[in-house]
Amino acid sequence: MSEMLDKLGQLKLIPVVVIENAADAAPLGRALIEGGLPCAEVTFRTAAAPEAIAALSKLDGLLLGAGTVLTVDQARQAVDCGAKFIVTPGFNPDVVGYCVENDIPITPGVCTPTQIEAALGFGLNAVKFFPAEAFGGLKTLKAISAPYPMMKFIPTGGINAANIGDYLAFEKVLACGGSWIVKKDLIAANKFGEITELTRYAMNAIASIG
Repeated sequence: MSEMLDKLGQLKLIPVVVIENAADAAPLGRALIEGGLPCAEVTFRTAAAPEAIAALSKLDGLLLGAGTVLTVDQARQAVDCGAKFIVTPGFNPDVVGYCVENDIPITPGVCTPTQIEAALGFGLNAVKFFPAEAFGGLKTLKAISAPYPMMKFIPTGGINAANIGDYLAFEKVLACGGSWIVKKDLIAANKFGEITELTRYAMNAIASIG
């Protein structure tokens, strides 16, 4: 497993961020760091994503990734802007192949054994289980992961403060992706102090999981 994935596994939570205004990126990054979670996955769902990634890349100690990456061009652009890992919603062999060939950590989205085996074929040992709750949640993850003891999973989609503990208690879960501490309305309202508090609360809850 790559050093980047090891670090994500230590943090246990990856904030999935949608940024509409690149000017909000740096304050958001600082809020996450102050809350004890120096990590952000900025999704390519808005035109501001590349500029936001570039701004966040200037913050020391922030593990910075790009999510909702659909094409090789987006993966290349994300890395050029400073992203250190790539996350995709589905399994796109072109994007996965590009990242593997260029030593870029990637966790592609999977929800079936066939896709897990495709990831194994590229030499990956960590994937995103997405959309987690919509596809049956932890029960489904346990079922589809059973034949693959060598694979770790990052459940994303419907993860929140109420269920993250159950996911993290499963030994095959590396970390969870979630957006509840970085909701778009909080970012738009510049409520970065509230984001810091939500982050701190989440990290304290995760630390208490035995």
